[in-house]
Amino acid sequence: MKSIVIILLTSMVLFGWHTGLAQKYTSRQSFVHFFSDAPVEDIEATNTTAKSALDLNTREIVFSVPIKSFIFEKSLMQEHFNENYLESDKYPTATFKGKITGYMPEKMEWQSASAIGNMLIHGVEKSETFDGKIRIMADSVFVEAIFPIALKDYNIRIPKVVFYNIAEIIEVTVKFSYAKID
Repeated sequence: MKSIVIILLTSMVLFGWHTGLAQKYTSRQSFVHFFSDAPVEDIEATNTTAKSALDLNTREIVFSVPIKSFIFEKSLMQEHFNENYLESDKYPTATFKGKITGYMPEKMEWQSASAIGNMLIHGVEKSETFDGKIRIMADSVFVEAIFPIALKDYNIRIPKVVFYNIAEIIEVTVKFSYAKID
Protein backbone atom coordinates (compact mmCIF):
# COMPACT_ATOMS: atom_id res chain seq x y z
CA MET A 1 0.00 0.00 0.00
CA LYS A 2 2.91 2.34 0.76
CA SER A 3 4.21 1.94 -2.80
CA ILE A 4 0.83 2.97 -4.24
CA VAL A 5 0.71 6.13 -2.13
CA ILE A 6 4.33 6.96 -3.00
CA ILE A 7 3.66 6.49 -6.73
CA LEU A 8 0.57 8.69 -6.64
CA LEU A 9 2.23 11.40 -4.57
CA THR A 10 5.33 11.35 -6.77
CA SER A 11 3.17 11.62 -9.88
CA MET A 12 1.25 14.50 -8.36
CA VAL A 13 4.50 16.33 -7.62
CA LEU A 14 5.81 15.61 -11.14
CA PHE A 15 2.59 16.95 -12.63
CA GLY A 16 2.88 20.04 -10.41
CA TRP A 17 -0.33 19.26 -8.52
CA HIS A 18 -1.24 20.96 -5.29
CA THR A 19 -4.31 20.31 -3.20
CA GLY A 20 -7.02 22.93 -3.13
CA LEU A 21 -7.19 23.52 -6.89
CA ALA A 22 -10.68 23.08 -8.31
CA GLN A 23 -10.02 20.68 -11.18
CA LYS A 24 -8.06 18.00 -9.30
CA TYR A 25 -9.67 14.66 -8.46
CA THR A 26 -8.66 11.48 -6.67
CA SER A 27 -10.29 8.09 -6.96
CA ARG A 28 -12.80 7.11 -4.31
CA GLN A 29 -13.75 3.78 -5.92
CA SER A 30 -12.00 1.58 -8.45
CA PHE A 31 -12.74 -1.56 -10.39
CA VAL A 32 -10.14 -3.32 -12.53
CA HIS A 33 -11.09 -6.62 -14.13
CA PHE A 34 -9.34 -8.84 -16.62
CA PHE A 35 -10.68 -11.70 -18.67
CA SER A 36 -8.72 -14.38 -20.53
CA ASP A 37 -10.84 -16.25 -23.07
CA ALA A 38 -8.92 -19.49 -23.74
CA PRO A 39 -9.89 -22.84 -25.30
CA VAL A 40 -9.52 -24.89 -22.11
CA GLU A 41 -10.92 -22.47 -19.51
CA ASP A 42 -11.68 -18.81 -19.01
CA ILE A 43 -9.66 -16.96 -16.41
CA GLU A 44 -10.78 -13.74 -14.78
CA ALA A 45 -9.92 -11.65 -11.76
CA THR A 46 -11.06 -8.43 -10.11
CA ASN A 47 -9.22 -5.75 -8.17
CA THR A 48 -10.94 -2.94 -6.23
CA THR A 49 -7.83 -1.45 -4.59
CA ALA A 50 -6.41 0.56 -7.51
CA LYS A 51 -5.76 4.27 -6.93
CA SER A 52 -5.92 7.11 -9.43
CA ALA A 53 -5.61 10.87 -9.75
CA LEU A 54 -7.00 13.11 -12.49
CA ASP A 55 -6.47 16.78 -13.39
CA LEU A 56 -9.17 18.16 -15.71
CA ASN A 57 -7.16 21.34 -16.40
CA THR A 58 -4.17 19.50 -17.83
CA ARG A 59 -6.15 16.31 -18.65
CA GLU A 60 -3.44 14.26 -16.94
CA ILE A 61 -4.33 10.92 -15.38
CA VAL A 62 -2.32 8.44 -13.38
CA PHE A 63 -3.36 5.14 -11.87
CA SER A 64 -1.68 2.37 -9.93
CA VAL A 65 -2.94 -1.20 -9.57
CA PRO A 66 -1.48 -3.49 -6.87
CA ILE A 67 -0.98 -6.84 -8.61
CA LYS A 68 -1.44 -9.02 -5.51
CA SER A 69 -4.89 -7.52 -4.97
CA PHE A 70 -6.44 -9.33 -7.94
CA ILE A 71 -8.97 -11.86 -6.66
CA PHE A 72 -9.59 -15.06 -8.64
CA GLU A 73 -12.34 -17.64 -8.36
CA LYS A 74 -9.74 -20.35 -7.75
CA SER A 75 -6.90 -19.79 -5.29
CA LEU A 76 -4.49 -21.86 -7.40
CA MET A 77 -5.03 -19.48 -10.33
CA GLN A 78 -4.27 -16.55 -8.06
CA GLU A 79 -1.08 -18.24 -6.84
CA HIS A 80 0.13 -19.01 -10.39
CA PHE A 81 -0.76 -15.49 -11.56
CA ASN A 82 1.33 -13.89 -8.78
CA GLU A 83 4.25 -16.32 -8.74
CA ASN A 84 4.66 -17.55 -12.32
CA TYR A 85 3.23 -14.91 -14.64
CA LEU A 86 3.21 -11.43 -13.11
CA GLU A 87 5.95 -12.12 -10.55
CA SER A 88 4.21 -9.74 -8.17
CA ASP A 89 6.94 -9.84 -5.52
CA LYS A 90 9.36 -8.41 -8.11
CA TYR A 91 6.79 -6.21 -9.93
CA PRO A 92 4.16 -5.27 -7.30
CA THR A 93 2.20 -2.68 -9.30
CA ALA A 94 0.98 -1.86 -12.77
CA THR A 95 0.79 1.86 -13.56
CA PHE A 96 -0.47 4.19 -16.25
CA LYS A 97 0.51 7.85 -16.73
CA GLY A 98 -0.95 9.88 -19.54
CA LYS A 99 -3.61 12.29 -20.77
CA ILE A 100 -7.30 11.94 -21.51
CA THR A 101 -8.29 13.50 -24.83
CA GLY A 102 -11.30 13.85 -27.09
CA TYR A 103 -13.91 15.07 -24.62
CA MET A 104 -15.50 18.44 -23.85
CA PRO A 105 -15.06 19.33 -20.15
CA GLU A 106 -18.21 21.47 -20.08
CA LYS A 107 -20.50 18.56 -21.06
CA MET A 108 -22.14 16.91 -18.06
CA GLU A 109 -22.96 13.61 -19.73
CA TRP A 110 -21.17 10.41 -20.75
CA GLN A 111 -18.92 11.07 -23.71
CA SER A 112 -16.22 9.23 -25.61
CA ALA A 113 -12.60 9.87 -24.69
CA SER A 114 -9.17 8.33 -25.14
CA ALA A 115 -6.30 7.90 -22.71
CA ILE A 116 -2.85 8.21 -24.27
CA GLY A 117 0.24 7.49 -22.21
CA ASN A 118 2.64 4.93 -20.80
CA MET A 119 1.59 1.67 -19.20
CA LEU A 120 4.05 -0.17 -16.94
CA ILE A 121 3.34 -3.87 -16.34
CA HIS A 122 5.78 -6.60 -15.28
CA GLY A 123 8.70 -4.14 -15.44
CA VAL A 124 8.01 -3.20 -19.08
CA GLU A 125 6.85 0.29 -20.05
CA LYS A 126 4.92 0.69 -23.30
CA SER A 127 3.07 3.53 -24.99
CA GLU A 128 -0.67 2.75 -25.13
CA THR A 129 -3.89 4.39 -26.31
CA PHE A 130 -7.17 3.25 -24.74
CA ASP A 131 -10.63 4.30 -25.86
CA GLY A 132 -13.28 4.72 -23.21
CA LYS A 133 -15.73 7.22 -21.83
CA ILE A 134 -15.82 9.97 -19.22
CA ARG A 135 -18.60 11.70 -17.31
CA ILE A 136 -17.92 14.99 -15.56
CA MET A 137 -20.30 16.17 -12.85
CA ALA A 138 -20.19 19.05 -10.35
CA ASP A 139 -17.97 17.36 -7.74
CA SER A 140 -17.18 14.00 -9.31
CA VAL A 141 -15.86 12.36 -12.45
CA PHE A 142 -16.32 8.83 -13.79
CA VAL A 143 -13.94 7.11 -16.21
CA GLU A 144 -14.48 3.72 -17.87
CA ALA A 145 -12.56 1.78 -20.53
CA ILE A 146 -12.26 -1.72 -21.94
CA PHE A 147 -9.04 -2.52 -23.79
CA PRO A 148 -6.81 -5.43 -24.84
CA ILE A 149 -3.39 -6.18 -23.36
CA ALA A 150 -1.06 -8.51 -25.27
CA LEU A 151 0.94 -10.52 -22.72
CA LYS A 152 4.01 -10.71 -25.00
CA ASP A 153 4.18 -6.87 -25.07
CA TYR A 154 4.96 -6.96 -21.35
CA ASN A 155 7.25 -10.02 -21.37
CA ILE A 156 4.65 -12.16 -19.62
CA ARG A 157 5.50 -15.68 -20.71
CA ILE A 158 3.02 -18.53 -21.00
CA PRO A 159 4.64 -21.95 -20.47
CA LYS A 160 3.91 -24.38 -23.33
CA VAL A 161 2.30 -26.84 -20.91
CA VAL A 162 -0.54 -24.35 -20.20
CA PHE A 163 -0.55 -22.53 -23.55
CA TYR A 164 -4.18 -23.45 -24.25
CA ASN A 165 -5.29 -22.38 -20.76
CA ILE A 166 -4.34 -18.70 -21.10
CA ALA A 167 -5.18 -16.29 -23.90
CA GLU A 168 -2.31 -14.35 -25.46
CA ILE A 169 -4.42 -11.19 -25.35
CA ILE A 170 -6.53 -10.42 -22.31
CA GLU A 171 -9.42 -7.99 -22.02
CA VAL A 172 -9.03 -5.38 -19.27
CA THR A 173 -11.90 -3.31 -17.88
CA VAL A 174 -11.22 -0.26 -15.71
CA LYS A 175 -13.74 1.93 -13.91
CA PHE A 176 -12.80 4.81 -11.64
CA SER A 177 -15.06 7.09 -9.64
CA TYR A 178 -13.34 10.34 -8.61
CA ALA A 179 -14.05 12.98 -6.00
CA LYS A 180 -12.80 16.55 -6.13
CA ILE A 181 -9.74 17.33 -4.01
CA ASP A 182 -10.62 20.13 -1.57
